[in-house]
Amino acid sequence: MKRNLLIVLLIFCCFLLINAKIKDNVISDQNESQSKTQTKSEHKSVKDKDIETTDDSIGDNVKKTPVEDTDTVEDKSRDPLTDSEEILSDEEEVTGDEDEEPAPEVVERELTERERFGLQLYETAVSILNTSRSDRSKAYDLMKESAKLDYDKAMEWVAKQHLFGDLLPFDLSVAKDYFTRLSLKGNPNSQLFLGLMHSMGLGVTPSQSKALIYFTFAATSGNTFARMALAFRYWSGISVMSSCESALNYYRKVAKKVEEDVSFSGGTVIQRVRLLDELENPGSFSGVLDDDLIQYYQFLADKGDIQAQVGLGQLHYQGGRGVDQDHSRALTYFTQAADAGNANAMAFLGKMHLEGSHVVIQSNETALKYFEMAAEKGNPVGQSGLGLMYLYGKGVDKDYAKAFKYFSQAATQGWVDGQLQLGLMYLNGFGVTKDFRTAIKYFTMASQSGHVLGFYNLAQMHASGTGTLRSCNTAVELFKSVAERGHWGTTLMQAHTDYKEGRIAQSYIKYALMAELGYEVAQSNAAFILDRNEINELFDKSETHTRALMYWSRSAAQGYSVARVKLGDYHYYGFGTRVDYEMAAAQYRMASESQHNAQALFNLGYMHELGLGLKRDIHLAKRYYDLAAETSLDAQVPVALARIKLGLVYGFESLNEYDLNEILSNLSVPKMLGPDWDLYLMTALALLLGFVIYFRRLPQP
Repeated sequence: MKRNLLIVLLIFCCFLLINAKIKDNVISDQNESQSKTQTKSEHKSVKDKDIETTDDSIGDNVKKTPVEDTDTVEDKSRDPLTDSEEILSDEEEVTGDEDEEPAPEVVERELTERERFGLQLYETAVSILNTSRSDRSKAYDLMKESAKLDYDKAMEWVAKQHLFGDLLPFDLSVAKDYFTRLSLKGNPNSQLFLGLMHSMGLGVTPSQSKALIYFTFAATSGNTFARMALAFRYWSGISVMSSCESALNYYRKVAKKVEEDVSFSGGTVIQRVRLLDELENPGSFSGVLDDDLIQYYQFLADKGDIQAQVGLGQLHYQGGRGVDQDHSRALTYFTQAADAGNANAMAFLGKMHLEGSHVVIQSNETALKYFEMAAEKGNPVGQSGLGLMYLYGKGVDKDYAKAFKYFSQAATQGWVDGQLQLGLMYLNGFGVTKDFRTAIKYFTMASQSGHVLGFYNLAQMHASGTGTLRSCNTAVELFKSVAERGHWGTTLMQAHTDYKEGRIAQSYIKYALMAELGYEVAQSNAAFILDRNEINELFDKSETHTRALMYWSRSAAQGYSVARVKLGDYHYYGFGTRVDYEMAAAQYRMASESQHNAQALFNLGYMHELGLGLKRDIHLAKRYYDLAAETSLDAQVPVALARIKLGLVYGFESLNEYDLNEILSNLSVPKMLGPDWDLYLMTALALLLGFVIYFRRLPQP
């Protein structure tokens, strides 16, 4: 009966996907016909007929520029609690609707009296959260009361809080109940989180098939998180047949959203900190600046240190490394440094005025002034900015020749924006002959410097086979890299902060969510938390190793060598699975061959020494020990001890190969010294006696 029900659900899911595909094709055809009569902005596809595009370009495959024509730039950030009201909160909540596509317009039903009262309570709670910190508990109570009155937004908010445990205590049964009721109404976020709960086994029996169904429904409604989850599953073959094309389809849609959100500042900076690395190397650099160091730089900047001013300005302009984006402070630091004649500060002031924000009014004239001042000093940021002004005619007449000149100057100095824009010019034939191979060269250079649009444009060209052989695998890897640079990636830092502050369970839930989306560092961190048995309030202790094994497996499949070694350890000791020395040896061998992991090499030597899962071979054991010492300095001490032990073992085994009685019989004195052995013995004793007498007669000092 259950199997039949599952088959029916799968058929229904396929039916919805087919309908969605037909609808997408219809909308695509309508948009294509409208594009012939409408002027596109620079943020749109290079398929337009205007100066930015040509008929021979590759459609909407390539991102051209992060600069917009409008005088102001719309703030694309999403509120953590709801998309319709601005609720200010210190605790940023993880949601699945950050970039959800607008749902089709439907005729809203009239609210019941019960729901209207729930709406009033919800709006009151929102008002309190926006204006007061002292009554937050009251606001939370109002939210819960509104949810009990079946008001959808309150139900979703309360369910998320009970799932993630940030503002309300963990209560998985309440979360499941609300999510289930909302999912029946077609709420994609609730379908996403139900998929997450079934995948992780949170409050329900783990079921990858049910998780797949919920993710599919949510993705059909345009949920970005669900699309990433499905893309990773099709890419990795988790509970589905591996399909590169399906993964490409989902990752491309998510990457498109990331591309649209990229601003002139370069987009959100995502920090990926490994908990295991922090534990083993507590003094290592984690990418997060210490508060004392930031205060020191602020002290220097206040004293007039120009480099400190520029550094802090860039830090606040882009955000990241534990510092929130703050354009107001960035403007202050850049202005101070620019007044002192710093070219970098001038160039960044030009970028801020060109882009515009709630702090700086967009002004092409002001941007042009600062870019020219910086370019005169040979600054590549200013040169690239001038190139953009001439490429798109912002404050000046369009001039492809000048744009190409300035971009080339910036690219020659290694500035990533110059490399990216040269790639776009060669791709679209802006003032130069189209040259796809040269475009790929510059996009590759931009991607090597970490520019998200470099990855995006390379992915589009590999997906379409433009200038290179089509490669689905390469395109998926590049699109995945772009998708993981979306602003939702900041959840990784929220999870890290939770962990450092002792909120282990809250940290684990966030890491598990990001692990479902395919973030390898989240998979390894979730496995690390489970491996240490730090969240007994969520799972029984007997389940943690089984769950950790799953995350280590997914992390290892994405190339993390430590995770591969952990898999070997789990099979060696029987953690979460049965003891299997051969499988353990296979995992160690993969880690040693692909990533030259010293621990894996040492373990292989040990297994060869004892003959566990591998043929017992002392010589091979020594060879692996030597390789481990050559690979890592940290391995030299344990390898030295292992060699001593190996030498002793080899010596004893060599002795055991001989007959001791025969050896002792051959040690007969007459046989060794001949018949006159007694004369030799007497002579030796006489000499010894002479030495003793001589030394005893020496005068005492």
